[in-house]
Amino acid sequence: MKKKMIVIDHEKCIQCGGCAAVCPARALKLVSGSIIKWDPKKCTFCGLCVKACPANAITMVEVEEDEIQ
Repeated sequence: MKKKMIVIDHEKCIQCGGCAAVCPARALKLVSGSIIKWDPKKCTFCGLCVKACPANAITMVEVEEDEIQ
């Protein structure tokens, strides 16, 4: 079974917090001003964070459920 996931490339992320600011479900948050954390239980997979990221550090992918660790 396929499942959506948000993938954050922390090498590209500029810690602007734009993704967290637009997330209607509050599934993303800036921790200690430098690390973006994603909560898959809150995420609605609306894609607003992907569109808001100026560094293109966030992507939405589909993976097989057994590939998720």
